[in-house]
Amino acid sequence: MKPISELHDFQREGWDIRYFERVTSTNTLALEAGRQGAPEGLVFIADEQTAGRGRLERRWIAPPGTCLLFSVLFRPGEPFTERAPRLTMLCGMALADAVNTVTGLTPQLKWPNDLIITRAGVWRKVAGMLSEIESASDGALFLVVGIGLNVNVPAAVLPTLAPNATSLLVESGRVIERVALLDAFLQRVEAYRAAWRAGEDPAPLWRHRLAWLGEVVQIHTPTEMASGIAEDVDADGALVLRLADGRQQRFTVGDVSLRV
Repeated sequence: MKPISELHDFQREGWDIRYFERVTSTNTLALEAGRQGAPEGLVFIADEQTAGRGRLERRWIAPPGTCLLFSVLFRPGEPFTERAPRLTMLCGMALADAVNTVTGLTPQLKWPNDLIITRAGVWRKVAGMLSEIESASDGALFLVVGIGLNVNVPAAVLPTLAPNATSLLVESGRVIERVALLDAFLQRVEAYRAAWRAGEDPAPLWRHRLAWLGEVVQIHTPTEMASGIAEDVDADGALVLRLADGRQQRFTVGDVSLRV
């Protein structure tokens, strides 16, 4: 008999958590629930995705039972265009905090919200985040934040996922409890949202935790590739690049890498 996943019975007060052994994509489930009017705080988690996806239309590949794969439904309220990016920011910080709390590792945020771990001068990606915005049947906008975190993926499997992939197992040298990571993530989301409601904008703290600001990077977008100094991020979270000719260019989407 197949063992029951440790995620199967996980619950946390204030969140509606729904576990699935195998789905196409947790983001797909959350988006459909959002369209039907589901309330904020709905969390879909799965041990396996058959059509997981990342940013820029990429596939997200994860061996069954080794990763933390989940999506959270948010209804940020108005002004939506200001509040939705901040929810994505605080989710990135919450994930980094959760990894640090459970493993002792100190990941950084790679713009916009990937998680990387740098060791001996080499960075490796341990998690990705995909934020999607849609509208419900009543026209109200909502936000789904999907996260894929490589937890207990063995070193031999990592090259099949991505050239620069790593896992918490490889970085820490021990098996990590996925339940502890998810619980710590949700706790930190609650804490950051409480601080935000009390008047603390998460954007400056998120900016402070970004890797590579001030360094020369390359950015790939759906339509172009550019390189320059990652000079700053603006109030909306867009990356501001200083190009070789001295001009500034603003990017709202893209995949960033250090230029070697």
